[in-house]
Amino acid sequence: MSAITDNSILEGRSGTFGRLSDFFWRNPKILLFLMLAPPLLWLGIVYLGALFALLLQSFFSIDEYSGLINYEFTLDTYRQLLIPSNFDIILRTVVMAALVTLASALIAFPIAYYAARYARGKWKALFYLGVMLPLWSSYLVKIYAWKLILAKEGILTWIFAKLHLSWLLDGWLSLPIVGGNSLSISYTGTFIVFVYVWMPFMILPIQAALERVPGNLIEASADLGGHPAQTFRYVLFPLALPGIIAGSIFTFSLTLGDYIIPQIIGSSRLFIGQAVYAQQGTAGNIPLAAAFTVVPIVIMGLYLWMAKKQGAFDAL
Repeated sequence: MSAITDNSILEGRSGTFGRLSDFFWRNPKILLFLMLAPPLLWLGIVYLGALFALLLQSFFSIDEYSGLINYEFTLDTYRQLLIPSNFDIILRTVVMAALVTLASALIAFPIAYYAARYARGKWKALFYLGVMLPLWSSYLVKIYAWKLILAKEGILTWIFAKLHLSWLLDGWLSLPIVGGNSLSISYTGTFIVFVYVWMPFMILPIQAALERVPGNLIEASADLGGHPAQTFRYVLFPLALPGIIAGSIFTFSLTLGDYIIPQIIGSSRLFIGQAVYAQQGTAGNIPLAAAFTVVPIVIMGLYLWMAKKQGAFDAL
């Protein structure tokens, strides 16, 4: 009986599909190659090819008289990034991305800690619903909603007036850098909307990292006489750090490349995304737009390399 069964397996099946199935069963590496080839070709040609074309464009220059692209290798376009007006755009964007990431981590950590340590059953389901629900609505709808909230006649101004704190809001808006005519056209408003929009991308990785922290480690720290601050500093924070870094990858990179939020809620001073849009669409200076685009790619490349060394990808 065993010999008959073995022979039936080794003989193979008849028909085109049967023989093809037997061939792939005997050669699994060929099947794996055929399955991975389409997405790898798409990644290599469309994504990496576009990045390579973009990088190539950044080494060209624009003729000042004709406005045409000069297809000769040069570093003059990158030197233009060091002009004070262009360098300020880069610095402004990086500082905003860093502040948004830091604020998101400070706000997200207690929320994620509560969800990981205390939320159970329907409360954990409610937590996931609350975190994910903002992601289900339109990106532009959320931004325009915040523009109405932060406007001079918006609900936030009304709340300050009801609390007799209009003087505090007016004093803040009078500050030279963070202020403006209203919150809806200031860096403060831009910062608030950035934090709100990207917050879920920080909460979930931290919550996933905290889920992996054994509860007996916290109890052992308390049994050994560790204060809550010491337990947080020496036990909880180091184990949650990969999740924080993983979340910062999202918040930092998304803020670094976004141009819609600063365009709708912000001042006339540009961010990198707006500069790319202006140089490519309005000014027609594609090489300079490409050079601006390379900046966040390089920054995120270095950031991802440092995040990998910290084990952040384990929390993704």
